[in-house]
Amino acid sequence: MKRIFSKKLFLTFSIGLLSIYGVIYACAGGDDWDFFGYNSNFTPETFADKSYSPLFLSGSIFYGIGFDTEHNSRFNKNIKSDWASYLKGKADTTTVNYFLIGDEKPRYYSDDKNEIKNKEEIAALHVFYKNKKENKTSLKWAKKLNLKDDKVKAFVEFLYLAQKIETVSINNDYWSYEPVVAKTFNNAKLIQSIENVYNTNADPFLKNRYWFLTMKARFYSNDKQKAIDFFNKTENSVPKNVLYYRALSYVAGINYKQKKYAVSNYLYAQVFDKCPELRVVTAYSFRPKNESDWTKSLAMAKDNKQKAALWAIHGYYKDEKQAIEKIYELDPKSEHLNYLGTRLVNVLEQKINNSFQVRSDDYSKPPTPQTLADNKTENKTKIENAAVDLIAKISAAGNTQKPYLWDLSLGYLQTLKGDYANADKSFDKAEKTLPKTELAGFQIRLLRFVNNLSKIDKLTDSNVKTVLSDLNWLYYELPKTYKEGEFRYQNASSWSRSYFSTLYKEKGDLVMAEIFGETRYSYWNDGNSFYDNEKNLLGIKSFLEKNNKTEIEKIGAGIYSLKLKDINNFQAVQATFNNKITEAIAFMQKTDSVQNYKFLGNPFNGNIKDCHDCEHAAYQKKKYTYMDFLTTIKSMQDKLAQKEDVYTNSLLLGNAFYNISHFGNGRTFYENNIVGYGSGPYSFRNTMKEMITNNSVSKMYYQKAFEVATNKEQKAKCLYLISKCERNDYYNKKYNTINNYWEIQDDKINFIAWNSFKVLRKEYSDTKYYQDVIAECGYFNTYVSQ
Repeated sequence: MKRIFSKKLFLTFSIGLLSIYGVIYACAGGDDWDFFGYNSNFTPETFADKSYSPLFLSGSIFYGIGFDTEHNSRFNKNIKSDWASYLKGKADTTTVNYFLIGDEKPRYYSDDKNEIKNKEEIAALHVFYKNKKENKTSLKWAKKLNLKDDKVKAFVEFLYLAQKIETVSINNDYWSYEPVVAKTFNNAKLIQSIENVYNTNADPFLKNRYWFLTMKARFYSNDKQKAIDFFNKTENSVPKNVLYYRALSYVAGINYKQKKYAVSNYLYAQVFDKCPELRVVTAYSFRPKNESDWTKSLAMAKDNKQKAALWAIHGYYKDEKQAIEKIYELDPKSEHLNYLGTRLVNVLEQKINNSFQVRSDDYSKPPTPQTLADNKTENKTKIENAAVDLIAKISAAGNTQKPYLWDLSLGYLQTLKGDYANADKSFDKAEKTLPKTELAGFQIRLLRFVNNLSKIDKLTDSNVKTVLSDLNWLYYELPKTYKEGEFRYQNASSWSRSYFSTLYKEKGDLVMAEIFGETRYSYWNDGNSFYDNEKNLLGIKSFLEKNNKTEIEKIGAGIYSLKLKDINNFQAVQATFNNKITEAIAFMQKTDSVQNYKFLGNPFNGNIKDCHDCEHAAYQKKKYTYMDFLTTIKSMQDKLAQKEDVYTNSLLLGNAFYNISHFGNGRTFYENNIVGYGSGPYSFRNTMKEMITNNSVSKMYYQKAFEVATNKEQKAKCLYLISKCERNDYYNKKYNTINNYWEIQDDKINFIAWNSFKVLRKEYSDTKYYQDVIAECGYFNTYVSQ
């Protein structure tokens, strides 16, 4: 048996199906969720009614919401509005809403109304009406309501019966990995009494409510066929309003349970078509089991609109292009074409390569840069010609509900195909019917910008001017006014930067290529490798310091995330690791507030055990800023030059350079946007990994201290600190070709003794420091124990 529809994780979202199958959507979704907005220039909200929005192309179960959480509250607004109108002049809105949804706090748990906290009050008022005796509740509400009014009484009595059904219709199992056992309402006498009220009530509003309540009660009973029988007997006498289509969805759900899939899906399509509130539910409940079921459902359609509705859901699951073709033939004015049109465009644009890179099949290797010409050639082949031809046909006819959708779609696809002149014509045509809304205006402006930038193959002063205004709008104005998800401009923003970067690279201007391209961290840890070349670094600094920038240069400087202070900070860090402290101080003075950042631990302490958290938590008499740190190092080095207190100054300098390395307590000193961030050295590109793991300067100072030490305790301490540097150096060399710690192979070497370890044990075992090392350093203790 061939399936023609995706199960979508076996979800069964339906007012009918929920009660039968329970909730099975806790683990819904893909890995990427709604990332489509960031890969798209085409905002579907511009074109389709809000009721379709969950069905827009998405990386999750439903666009924008992840999964449907409104099963118990979907109709609260309708219900409040209906009853408020019925009771107008009899009860104020606040009172009506209180009885319908309680305290107004947001809840997931309701069907006709949010879970009522005051059920006891409704029950008490029912008793008041039944016994005609005052009680505490009736006395309370008599001050606000005329309890003798017929409409007020009808309101309370309806709620009393409705809340009986709510005991089974309210689904409190919001999260569930397993199907929830369906609850049934088996009080046949009460169900019949509700139906009797429907049969005898002359008030059209109340009669309609009791009709739906009867349907609901029979749907949740243990004899669901009676719900279908009741519906078939009465449907011609009830208005075709929201309540009617809610009831029809019950009938569809029961048919599905009875394995009458063709009937079920035909009915769901009717609800989808006529009841916007239930579009997300009915689309997901639509479940042909095979091609025969689908064909039978289609044959049941009584007119073109019903056929179009069936194809509208079919297109959501399977093939947007085919569904558009079918619906357009049946009913060019169908509003279902609007959301399917956006899905088709969104599907096509997901195939586009916006990165200007070619990915290797070997994901351990970074992608290679792509020329502008090659990128355009690649993308042209990815846009399906048949889809473009279909949209062009509909655009030319101009007979849809929203002709501008098809004109804009055609223009955008023409841009992607490299047909820029005709794209302009399509946008001009769209403008004639485009609504005067901000979103529509932004959409056409964005697509025109993409087309205009795509026309530029080589940068000139004149062609750059054609997009300057839009670049300022895109980079500076839109982020201030539009929140994420409201309008899709992020993709155009990132794409245009890559586009300019590629143009500048092909022009030979590597500085501007970096300004717009801005290399960042990736899977391959290349990060800001641009700054590893001093010529590049100085070029960027010169550019940022430039006063007479052109307009495009001003835009680039404004969007570039790194500022002069960041580059000066990077230079200060590099100079420090290279033991060029005078240079480091000069650079650090130009880092604005960075120079005042404080170390988390004392950077001049040297401990037996490398325990960052311990050292950060330890008492510190003085908190060193980065500038304090550098000036203190400079002072110590000056003293060393004068042969002043050589042991102490050498030891402290060794500690200082050890602590700013990856192994010390002052890692924050080197962490920045150019060096990188990470808990392990493999998070950094190779040049930075080498810098932050190199303890040669520390070892040099420890060696100086050892040479001038005046007693065995001092020498023992120096030897141990040297051994830590030797340990780190051993592992650095052992894994220096490893770019990913998952690649490290276990060579079964779990312990090795370095030269300083051996000397420490052989010649200084009688020192107190030696005993302290054994007590604190498990590694050394293992060596001694062997």
